[in-house]
Amino acid sequence: MGDTDRKIFVLDTNILLHEPFAIYSFQEHDVVIPMTVLEELDKIKDSKRDVARDARVAIRALEDIFRDATPDQISEGIPFSKEKEATGSISILADFELQETVKAFVDKAGDNRILNAVLYIQNKRSPREVVLVTKDINMRLRAKGAGVRFVEDYRTDQLIDDVQYLTKGFHTYAGDFWNNVSRVESRNIGGRTYHTIDNEALEPTFINQYMVDEETDFAGRVDSIEENKVTIKDLSRERLMHRQAWDIRPKNIYQGMAIDALLDPDIDLVILTGAAGSGKTLLAMACALEQSIEKNMFDKIIVTRNTPDIGESIGFLPGTEEEKMLPWLAAVTDTLEALHKNDHCTEGSLKYICDKANIQFKSINFMRGRSIQNAFVLLDECQNLTASQIKTIITRCGEGTKIVCSGNLAQIDSPYLTPVTSGLTYMVERFKNFQGSANIHLNGVVRSRLAEFAEENL
Repeated sequence: MGDTDRKIFVLDTNILLHEPFAIYSFQEHDVVIPMTVLEELDKIKDSKRDVARDARVAIRALEDIFRDATPDQISEGIPFSKEKEATGSISILADFELQETVKAFVDKAGDNRILNAVLYIQNKRSPREVVLVTKDINMRLRAKGAGVRFVEDYRTDQLIDDVQYLTKGFHTYAGDFWNNVSRVESRNIGGRTYHTIDNEALEPTFINQYMVDEETDFAGRVDSIEENKVTIKDLSRERLMHRQAWDIRPKNIYQGMAIDALLDPDIDLVILTGAAGSGKTLLAMACALEQSIEKNMFDKIIVTRNTPDIGESIGFLPGTEEEKMLPWLAAVTDTLEALHKNDHCTEGSLKYICDKANIQFKSINFMRGRSIQNAFVLLDECQNLTASQIKTIITRCGEGTKIVCSGNLAQIDSPYLTPVTSGLTYMVERFKNFQGSANIHLNGVVRSRLAEFAEENL
């Protein structure tokens, strides 16, 4: 199977469900797929679970590699495709033939057989390093307890190691911002002031990052970045705090930044992160109504979110697609009620607004293949989506469409995602250097003093 300095990686089923092409991430080493993994993929591919598609993609990827191989070559290991610039090999291990070496729970027979396979290879291939790669934390613990020397999580797709390093979309400077700047060129274009300064005076920055300081009224947004110069659009803290959308004014500077990005026609994607009650959905809906009804910038407002177990649950609910989606989109309807609570007839106002703004509630499952033109799209609860699901939706957006993605990384419900592997984290990192996107982390809970205390103390 190769040189002794090459590692042998044994992949668990959940790795191929998480990333169907994960086999190509170990190009310079040898990959072993236990037969049990193929059996588990086979069971999942015909199920109604969200990961059934990923199971089929993984099976097709393996079939592409092993299509012309003989049984002996498959068990010995065949080189990866030359197109993938891989130097390692991949093989399938018939682990059902191995003698039982691990005594564990009966209901986890599949996991036990994979552990048996790792221990068998570890003994047979010594002193080569044999690594079990799994996303199952308990499997990693059991493997170490059973005597597997090297156990790892799959981190190839992680853009950051810790969610605390995720960019917040703004930087707060201590004291006066201008004290750090030695040379500045200011100019006025179309009633807007732009400052060009040396980037060495700034913290690491990116396009559309907001800047505020703690002492003065200064607030700005990065407009462009050249080799050693940064141009900042002067916004002023007071002006940000007086922005208004659908009679909603910002309650803190972070909401001021969010409204500025949401109302900017040059920004196509706005990512809002923050704790529950920080105002993500409220601000997005207020700006959507403002631009759709008052400014006639959009023909419709499309609201969508991930619906857990949608394949099984949504079909049994009565009504149309929109009526079926309402239980999952109660957060948005609550927001619409809050925006019109002072109207003479709230129910009448809501019906009028929904018709006038052409608000549509759509299921994420029916977005594939569409092309959305001249619409304001609100994608709520993004933390539960994978990077590929978010890509599916963003690539639907055509001319004149603005998309707002909101979520809270502390409220992930999906068993397959963590804060660092969530599609929301992926999107924040991937789009931070894109001219047409802005990301704002909303600090502070403004829903109520009860919600604020609960967020800080529970």
